[in-house]
Amino acid sequence: MTRPSFLSLAASLLLASFIPAMGATEKPNVLFIAVDDLRPEITSFGANQMVTPNFDRLASRGVRFDHAYCMVPTCGASRAALMSSIRPAKDRFKTHLARASEDVPGITTLNTHFKTNGYTTISLGKIFHHVDDNLDGWSEKPWRPSAPGYVTPEAKANLTKDSKGRTRGPSWENGGDVPDDTYADGQIANQAIEKLQTLSKQDAPFFLAVGFMKPHLPFVAPGSYFDSYPLSQVKMPDNYFPPKGAPAGAVHNSGELRAYSDIQAQGVLPESKALELIRGYHAATSYTDAQLGRLLDTFDELGLSENTVVVLWGDHGWNLGEHTMWCKHSCFETSVRAPLIFAAPDSLGIKKGAATESLAEFIDVYPTLCDLTGLPKPAHLKGTSLLTILKDPSASVKDEAISRFTNGDTIRTAQYRYTVYRDGKGKQTGHMLYDHAIDPGENVNVVDDPANAEIVADLAKRLEAGMGRPGDFR
Repeated sequence: MTRPSFLSLAASLLLASFIPAMGATEKPNVLFIAVDDLRPEITSFGANQMVTPNFDRLASRGVRFDHAYCMVPTCGASRAALMSSIRPAKDRFKTHLARASEDVPGITTLNTHFKTNGYTTISLGKIFHHVDDNLDGWSEKPWRPSAPGYVTPEAKANLTKDSKGRTRGPSWENGGDVPDDTYADGQIANQAIEKLQTLSKQDAPFFLAVGFMKPHLPFVAPGSYFDSYPLSQVKMPDNYFPPKGAPAGAVHNSGELRAYSDIQAQGVLPESKALELIRGYHAATSYTDAQLGRLLDTFDELGLSENTVVVLWGDHGWNLGEHTMWCKHSCFETSVRAPLIFAAPDSLGIKKGAATESLAEFIDVYPTLCDLTGLPKPAHLKGTSLLTILKDPSASVKDEAISRFTNGDTIRTAQYRYTVYRDGKGKQTGHMLYDHAIDPGENVNVVDDPANAEIVADLAKRLEAGMGRPGDFR
């Protein structure tokens, strides 16, 4: 078994010196916020399409990672990798149904590590994909809301049964004049506020995980959030077309979206439907933003900022028509890039209102939280602490971010994204290279340009060296 190096132990001891005294009650709390299917299109990340004052509010208090990447662009696998700090592999963290307890049995997950070290650990909403994954790591049974999927007669009239007998409804719903807690995220905010008030009075430090469920499909929200986005002002993406020269299979059929009753089974969606979906996504995001705001209001009222580390992350990216794709499930930038924000007490020396261009991977969240709270880092962690960047956003801790989805493996550097596709026997079936210095939309595959031959060879070598391997977490 790999043991922590002397330097990593020394770093942990040094970090602990920043935390007042030695008692368990004096360790920083952790507010751990996950947002399902949130793409980094919020205002503080340089976009102007959505109204997101509370995501921006949190970003103003800490460090925003403009180039953070999930390990697998599907929820179960992404969350299991983040919560274990272990890379995916061909036999590990493969689908939305992945479980950390099954794919990496015996590993100490993030919540379990904090519980073992004296924290009260609470899960509200969606943290792991499966509510019963790593149950022993929570101080009490994880809670999820009981909310209707749809509330309007129009939406309910469009419910259908698929071939497996599952009920399917429309891809979006304007809920009209209903309270925010009619839907799940309003209920999650209610529960989180109540729990935060209780936890703030106890002596033991807490690790409160709050997992908001929107803007995941279907895009449902009260009508006021749709009112912020008149359909006439919604815009199509600039690249509503497949990338030139992309290999077969790189662009998928958006199967997750096709399951909804108002979506055609095949083919590029007409612009009218695409605009409806973009509007719905924006409305659902602003709805969740408002629930985050309620939680932050309570956080401030309780005076928790000086003894609580806050981290917010989206579990992966989301395609809003780019390259004619919807949902996630690809090796393009839009699927694997996601928001990541850290904020921490002044005593830890973390920058406020800062942004970093440094690359980060979601497996880095676990070791970073260990450093910020003074906990030792388990030997199995494959991520790298981002503490150096949090104190100096111009710093860097890695030169690449590596992700994968099904038969594709992809590497992102400061300038390039290179992806390799293989068949079931490991034979390469295609590859693609995008130069983000001149093509940030990844619209033209330049992998076959002779001028890029050395770049491709170098990235292929680095990708092969950095990918996860079966059994490499011991």
